[in-house]
Amino acid sequence: MSRLLRASILFLVLASCGGGNFSAPRDLENACAIVRERPQYYRAMQAAERKWGIPVYVQMATIHQESKFVGNARTPHRFALGVIPMGRQSSAYGYSQALDGTWEEYQREQRRGSAKRDRIQDATDFMGWYMDQSSARLGISKADARAQYLAYHEGRTGYSKQSYLGKPWLMDVSAKVQARSQTYAQQLQSCRR
Repeated sequence: MSRLLRASILFLVLASCGGGNFSAPRDLENACAIVRERPQYYRAMQAAERKWGIPVYVQMATIHQESKFVGNARTPHRFALGVIPMGRQSSAYGYSQALDGTWEEYQREQRRGSAKRDRIQDATDFMGWYMDQSSARLGISKADARAQYLAYHEGRTGYSKQSYLGKPWLMDVSAKVQARSQTYAQQLQSCRR
């Protein structure tokens, strides 16, 4: 076997072991299509639902809004004078767009120091943990995607102070999350049959 062929084979083997597939599923409008294409997503969300009581469709609608199911999603860069990079808008990262501080709190409280925001199982467990606490502390129904999203986006303190009321754009986004969760719930019922 020639050296070039051996090097090519070795390169292909190493490349196939590389980083994860962080691309979005092809059809984000159809929960059944997402489940068929990425069954590991569905298993992760079911595990979070069993553990934390947050319905799969609420998790799906929130992940859709936060990252469009892109595992390594980040917020856009900020620019001074339109051209000088000033860093990212926030530390939000991964499927759940968890901020550094909140993610670290989750890792400490749940003793999950090796959890990663770009791993779907960890991201859904984080989301379940966060929303379960919002339910306990703020009295938000676990199935209320709109209110859960507002508390998720604004933080529990911001939600309790109703900071979202001064953000009409956020109210629109939360209504879209609610509508998407209802659509996903209906779709998931039909694809289970």
